[in-house]
Amino acid sequence: MWGLAFVAQRVGSEHVGAFTFTGVRFALGAVVLAPLIVVSDRVRKVPRERRRAATKAVVLPGILIGMLLTIAVNLQQAAMSDTAAGNAAFITGLYMVFVPVIAAFRGHRSSLNTIVGVVASMVGLYLISVTDAFTIGRGELLLILTCIPWAVQILLIEHYSPRLSVLRLALAQFVTCAVLSSLGALVFDPAPFTGMGEALIPLLYGGLVSVGIAYTLQVVGQRHALATHASLIMATESVFGALGGALLLGENMGLRGYIGAALMIAGIVVSQVGLPSAPLAALTDTTESSA
Repeated sequence: MWGLAFVAQRVGSEHVGAFTFTGVRFALGAVVLAPLIVVSDRVRKVPRERRRAATKAVVLPGILIGMLLTIAVNLQQAAMSDTAAGNAAFITGLYMVFVPVIAAFRGHRSSLNTIVGVVASMVGLYLISVTDAFTIGRGELLLILTCIPWAVQILLIEHYSPRLSVLRLALAQFVTCAVLSSLGALVFDPAPFTGMGEALIPLLYGGLVSVGIAYTLQVVGQRHALATHASLIMATESVFGALGGALLLGENMGLRGYIGAALMIAGIVVSQVGLPSAPLAALTDTTESSA
């Protein structure tokens, strides 16, 4: 769902401003999710006092996460007018490496796997985003800047989702992003909230599917998953973004780009799972012990 959203964002960027697209997209996601919360409460017969307490508890965390989401998504959307969907997907996927790196500042030492993964991903990022003339495009630079807010958002969801109502937390971040992005559209977009008719399909996909379903499932899923594990699973959006760009938009990353993409995938997997030699060594030790 997220990978194909890069195609929707790329097409939408041709018709509406970045903040307009994001504001409308997340408003649609909130509209989809809000009735689900009401129905869920009624089915489970949650008392009014508990509903109010659950809603109050997600306000501040939801605003905090929503602010990070606003920064990341709008930088990403602004980049889409200058960057192919496949390239954008793989550069965005670099946040998967930043998750364990940021976690290291929380007291977790960086392992050899993390270091090797970061180096491989940085080389891959270089091949994708830096030209033969040693220049980097505006879109690529904006996408690189999104990696830190994406990573922090994942870590904050890991922190808050086990102790809060996940659907309410998701809704709070959607509403925050929708409101802040809509205000940003009035200030920064040349023609705010115009051209939405031409971008209707991308907006519907980006809002109803990518936000309403996929972003909600992220919060629900991270309630029972470590941030590093979750980020590895979400890294597959890069692959589907590149496939969507190739199949639907006729994009071609070129040999240099595909080599860079392969290095980024390898770096992401190594940073999260480990080097292949580790399980082989463990298997050898086990075999010798059995003998």
